[in-house]
Amino acid sequence: MKDLFNFIDASPTAFHCVESVKKILDEKGFKELKESDDWKLKKGDKFYVKRNGSSLIAFNIPKSGFKGFHIYSAHTDSPSFRIKENPEMVFENNYVRLNVEKYGGMILSTWFDRPLSVAGRVVVRDGNKLTEKLVNIDKDTCVIPNVAIHMNHELNNGYKYGVQNDLLPLFGGEKAKGTFDEYIAKEAGVKKEDILGKDLFLYTRQKCVYTGANKEFITAPRLDDQACVFAGIKGFAEAKGGSFAGVLAVFDNEEVGSGTKQGADSTFLEDSLFRVCEALSFTRSAYLRAVSESFNISADNAHGVHPAMAGKADPTSRPYLNKGVVLKFNGSQKYATDAVSAAYFKKLAMGVKANVQPYYNNSDVAGGSTLGNISTAHVSVKTADIGLPQFAMHSAVETMGSKDVADLVKIVKAYFEE
Repeated sequence: MKDLFNFIDASPTAFHCVESVKKILDEKGFKELKESDDWKLKKGDKFYVKRNGSSLIAFNIPKSGFKGFHIYSAHTDSPSFRIKENPEMVFENNYVRLNVEKYGGMILSTWFDRPLSVAGRVVVRDGNKLTEKLVNIDKDTCVIPNVAIHMNHELNNGYKYGVQNDLLPLFGGEKAKGTFDEYIAKEAGVKKEDILGKDLFLYTRQKCVYTGANKEFITAPRLDDQACVFAGIKGFAEAKGGSFAGVLAVFDNEEVGSGTKQGADSTFLEDSLFRVCEALSFTRSAYLRAVSESFNISADNAHGVHPAMAGKADPTSRPYLNKGVVLKFNGSQKYATDAVSAAYFKKLAMGVKANVQPYYNNSDVAGGSTLGNISTAHVSVKTADIGLPQFAMHSAVETMGSKDVADLVKIVKAYFEE
């Protein structure tokens, strides 16, 4: 689990998550291509392409044969607070707070009274060019202080938080006025006047830790969905390859609907698959035949049965932490799993002696959506929606079992070696 902990600790934003994936791919000999390049490929090539710096698709083309694509998809983003332009808000000339907005469906109360900091990317003027730089203020920089119970006696009876006032992070005292952009510029190693664009987010400074009497659990930020990203890159990088082209696809913006140029509802996957086939001199018909034989494992964490809210779970399909990977079903097709894709995924798991648990929403409790049914609208392949069971999804800090990631890594490795 040390590798998982290091991966999450190094990935405070989607941009950093892609950089963490890229680092592993670089170490395994994958080469970076750009969408603007003319792709010249051959059998046996290993490469990856990024879009927006927050999504990435990697390919491992088989040396012989080409039955189709084995795709594993997950998402790089997690709910957080996005920092607005001109963020400093000075209160009575004594405190400086930062103006923020919600990104994704957050459990707002979990962000109070924690050491926080700022990370993301900036776009910098470099002569006549624009250059992107990752930034991470790697120290305890902000806090969102709670109001004392003495001043709000109803706080524990339910309180409707307003982001525009209640959730603004405290950046500093009066001396902090006018320094936020300087902090960011110093981290980027540039002059603040050369920063022309910013995508910056708050993140919690808590590191990944074991919890439980016998280290049964992992408590960490961004487990949804960086735990699945990690399992995907781990299995993908370790696999020896098979007769299918291995595809690792990690998308941004799942938490806000995927409807961006770098989301699962974009053309990124479709464009990339077609360009691989085009570079290998496939006809359009050959490309479509390859897609028809392809498969997608869409990995996004799931809700484990919660000991304080057991009635929220389905009466008969009840996934527990440390009891295996979750296979998701939904009658309204918010999850793309069907009998065929479920059987194939179960067969994979049986082959490596990994545990699988079914997941359905309680029929009276609406659930969320994920990548599978969105991406199949662009690339129509058999898909299994899966995940790792966890508690406190969309909290600033979440909890999952310490055994389940290893099961998923085994399945993913076997999948890419088929």
